[in-house]
Amino acid sequence: MAIAAVEVQVLSSALHEGSPRRPFFVAGIPACATPAGLITSMPMAYAIAGEPAVGALGPFVAELRAALEDLGFERTEADEAALVVNVVDRARPRPFRRRSRGTFVAALHVLDASPPDPLREGYPVLVRALANLSLAFVPGEGVWFTTLERGSYLVPDARAVAARLAPLARSRLVIDNEFRPDLEPELWGGDEITASIAEAGRRLDTLGLLPAPFPVEELVDANDLRHIKRLYGIGGLSYGNLSARKDETRFWMSASGVDKARLETPGRDILLVSGYDAEHARIVLSVPPGIEPRRVSVDAIEHWRIYREHPDVGAILHVHAWLEGIPATEVNFPCGTEELAANVAELLAAEPDPDHAVIGLRNHGITATGASLEEILDRVAPRLLAQVPMS
Repeated sequence: MAIAAVEVQVLSSALHEGSPRRPFFVAGIPACATPAGLITSMPMAYAIAGEPAVGALGPFVAELRAALEDLGFERTEADEAALVVNVVDRARPRPFRRRSRGTFVAALHVLDASPPDPLREGYPVLVRALANLSLAFVPGEGVWFTTLERGSYLVPDARAVAARLAPLARSRLVIDNEFRPDLEPELWGGDEITASIAEAGRRLDTLGLLPAPFPVEELVDANDLRHIKRLYGIGGLSYGNLSARKDETRFWMSASGVDKARLETPGRDILLVSGYDAEHARIVLSVPPGIEPRRVSVDAIEHWRIYREHPDVGAILHVHAWLEGIPATEVNFPCGTEELAANVAELLAAEPDPDHAVIGLRNHGITATGASLEEILDRVAPRLLAQVPMS
């Protein structure tokens, strides 16, 4: 791989410094537990920042303001907002520098016509603007969403944009790690489970299921690259993750920021998840002393919930591919959020055999459960579609 590999989901959810986003409650129930797609009327602050909205963009921004306020959002200053729509020049997008991890940023720009490749058009803007989403407004056609998970899809108008943004901005991130140097000495060099994860990563590469990352170093200058690495705790973009159960309460999982075809060092490239600190929204990791670990995959909260609720699940695989006829999430919540984990867990529990199931993540990919990673790949690989449907 030409650049340092970093899992895209961490970029999506480690976007800000400070405290994690607080959950919203409706009748005593966290918003993450409400049905997928439900938008509450709970007040939430938003702001329009960046360049002046001129030309055709002006009326669109006015419509977007009205649509957000109809959904319960209240206008405020950008530094105080939980949702910031940052208007940027596509050729020279200026980042909105967050002061809080709870700020969700969408980079809004205008195009004269829909591009031949919306993903390749929108992704550099997203990265350069240090945003969660890129929104490309095409007058008379709609708005192209581009996500960090390589999703790209068209919505028709400002109201549809607001309806898509609202649940994403209200989601709660679980991306902090607590490293405890308490890994048993006999596991410092790994075990048969870490070996199976490494082998599965190589198999994913052979199957062409590890898409080439976008070259971040080619998209931002040296100063922004340093900011990205400091802000996100990462160094590039890669996709997918793997995990396998160690015992009743722990599981091994691939790290963020590592080429999944080269999972070489246990405690650095493959990490033992030993707990979840819900109060502080932190994944607890057991690591060997004297090693500088990477962050665990941001999907750890989703895997943790699945292993906890389904004790016979032995392994979990997430790839950016698709299967026909599978149940799928309705809202493309960012990876690493409680909402996505809850949505996947709800769909999984409804399956006839949750221990051997495949759940679709809208505009993103799949999460598959099984007895082992080898069993999952044997079962799903022949039916995988490389193209994830976008809607």
